[in-house]
Amino acid sequence: MDRVPKAVRSKNMAAVRSRDNKATEVRLRFSLVGSGIRNWHMQDTNLPGKPDFVFRESKLAIFVHGCFWHVCPKCYQRPASSQDYWDLKARSNIIRDRTSRERLRQMGWLSVRLWEHDLKDLTKVRRIIRLAIEHQQKKICRPTP
Repeated sequence: MDRVPKAVRSKNMAAVRSRDNKATEVRLRFSLVGSGIRNWHMQDTNLPGKPDFVFRESKLAIFVHGCFWHVCPKCYQRPASSQDYWDLKARSNIIRDRTSRERLRQMGWLSVRLWEHDLKDLTKVRRIIRLAIEHQQKKICRPTP
C-alpha cells in the first residue's frame, strides 16, 4: 500500500520534467527527416502546450502524446493504486491539452495530436502530417475577401 504523503508525492511529481528527445519524438523525428518533410522545429516553448513539432510557415503544431500521461481513449489503463491522485492527474492533463489546442486554434494554428501507439505506422503518420501541411497552406494562400 502506498504510504507516501500526498504532499511529498505531489512535490516529487512536480519535479519530474520531460526531456528533449523522448523515444517517441525521436522516432518521429527520424521518420520526418528520412521522408523529406522539412521546415519544422522541435519543442517550441513559445506556443501554448509546447508542441513537440512545429511547422511555423504552415501554422501547424504536432503533439506526440504518451498514451498513459495524456489518457489515450484506446490504450489508457487506470492505475490500481492511488486512484484519486491519478484520476485528478488524468483530468488535469486532459483539460490542459484541450486548453492548449483551443488557444492554438484561436491563434490560427492547426494542432494535430498523435498518440504514442500511432507511431507504429509511420507511413500513416507522415500522410497525416503532409495532409495537415497542405490544408494549412491552402488556408494561408487563400485570398482574403
